[in-house]
Amino acid sequence: MPSETLITPGKNAGRRRVEVVAAALFLLVAACAPASGRHEGAARIALAGGLQRTAIRSGDFVLTAYLRLGGPPAPLRVYIEGDGAAWTTPSWPPDDPTPSEPVALRLAARDPSPNVLYLARPGQFLDPSSPPVERAYWMERRFAPEVVQALSGAVDRVLARGGTMEAVEITGHSGGAALAVLVAARRNDVTALRTVAGNLDPGAVNDRHGVGPLAGSLDPLAAAPRLGRLPQRHFEAAADDVIPPGTAASFLRAAGGSTAGVTVVAATTHTRGWAEIWPNLLRLPLVTPLPGESRRTP
Repeated sequence: MPSETLITPGKNAGRRRVEVVAAALFLLVAACAPASGRHEGAARIALAGGLQRTAIRSGDFVLTAYLRLGGPPAPLRVYIEGDGAAWTTPSWPPDDPTPSEPVALRLAARDPSPNVLYLARPGQFLDPSSPPVERAYWMERRFAPEVVQALSGAVDRVLARGGTMEAVEITGHSGGAALAVLVAARRNDVTALRTVAGNLDPGAVNDRHGVGPLAGSLDPLAAAPRLGRLPQRHFEAAADDVIPPGTAASFLRAAGGSTAGVTVVAATTHTRGWAEIWPNLLRLPLVTPLPGESRRTP
């Protein structure tokens, strides 16, 4: 049986509600707010967390990022946003994938580490002058190799800017968790992996929602065996209508070992309740699925 810890946020954790998600959706739940309002909301979140907006050209994309650099020896903590705005209907994707509830940005803003990098996904939070992004990159190609390469390249650029930082800790929310896994699997400097309400098994999630396979995307579950010795922890929402219960445990089993690194957090949904308690969740110990020495930075 998976080893699970049930965490209940404090009474100041804020109002909770269970999100009702259309059957075909496993993207971030978003209201139909104008793009300008979503940009302004993100700016307020970033300002409260001391994060500065920047644009990073990497691979085929210009990625919107928010950044706080205090310097070594602290590792660089990287946050990857979820899939973004919900689809208008099960067959009609949004024109703009910018989320109205940027969970990963909220987590980054609450992280007390001196070195934090938030990465939006291709097409999210773009300036009007930014080059357009093909809609496929928030549809079937959202976990494509070129997306993984671009995110990893953005991390490299920030590491170079930050001087002698060498270690990377990476966190992803929802679909951003899949990309966190895929980025970690291609790098040798990642020393910690955390996911929040993570889509770690897109095949199972798609089956649950009656959605076909993601043509052109990589599968994070296939990358799991390469991360068996990486310290990690996966947080699941107690009330999540998007990601099936047990998805994180399935990922850890695919990694080849213990599923003790799964934490089920009470009074949370797919998008609600995480930021308030994130500093406490960061203090939980990481688990190496396979016994023996953890993966080390060369």
